[in-house]
Amino acid sequence: MIKLAIVGVGKIVRDQHLPSIHNTQLFEVTATASRNAQLDDVPGYADIESMLAGQETIDAVALCMPPQYRFEAACAAIDHGCHVLLEKPPGATLNEVNHLIKRAAAKGVSLYATWHSRHAPAVAHCKQLLSKSNITSAELTWIEDVRKWHPGQAWIWQAGGLGVFDPGINGLSILSEVLSDDLLITESKLETPSNKQTPIAAHLNILATSGFNVDTKMDWRVPAGAENTECWQMSFETDQGKVALVEGGSVCLINDQIVFQDKDASRYVEYEAIYREFADLIKTNKSSVDLVPLQLVADSFMLGNVTLTEPFEV
Repeated sequence: MIKLAIVGVGKIVRDQHLPSIHNTQLFEVTATASRNAQLDDVPGYADIESMLAGQETIDAVALCMPPQYRFEAACAAIDHGCHVLLEKPPGATLNEVNHLIKRAAAKGVSLYATWHSRHAPAVAHCKQLLSKSNITSAELTWIEDVRKWHPGQAWIWQAGGLGVFDPGINGLSILSEVLSDDLLITESKLETPSNKQTPIAAHLNILATSGFNVDTKMDWRVPAGAENTECWQMSFETDQGKVALVEGGSVCLINDQIVFQDKDASRYVEYEAIYREFADLIKTNKSSVDLVPLQLVADSFMLGNVTLTEPFEV
């Protein structure tokens, strides 16, 4: 097994990474580094430097801390000769990640920028359908309750934390996977609470280079007690009918009729796929770093027309 260390033991690690690592049986978690948490029966350290110094063998490192703190940790892991997995988004800036690509190549280790939503069960099926269609317009809607998914996480509201783009980048990662077009941000309207540094909502227009537009809406505001208001979906008007991905990429429809749904899929299917791909990259000594979703977010900030809204408290 590949000896894996995890840096940043938070909610996503406990909810997704650890069960997926266990299910794939490709990695053995041998150490962690985290300021505020550790795992039972696994050596825990306060930071990555002491972890790397204290462990005789670490083959790979999964970096799961907030993106603002990931660059230095990635450099330390690469310089130590470890293969590196980057939780999404892969970094706080594009230049950081571009440097990591060069650094990993020079050291001869694998660097893997993960986009877990691309591994949702119906994404590949939708991509195949769209490859045979002429698309005339599209919509992407990504709405979720920040209080439910990011309770007490102050970092996400700070510069570099992405705000609503933290979940929204999942939708953008799927969009850039299922389309063969280059995607250009042409309009960006960002709503930012007056007491935060990152947006709580975004309305984008994305131009696909074959000539159609993607009307994109992201929002973190779900009224207290509201039911069935969260939404992770995209739809495409085509000459073959309306093609849609719903439930975060779990179900594909044509003209509102289900054409693909993996009813037996594990809730961990996306992260299990990530760890299988990471293992393959390590075995073949290759890297995989697609920066398109992060570039779309960066361009949204560059073109952002910001409106301040009322203060928001988690």
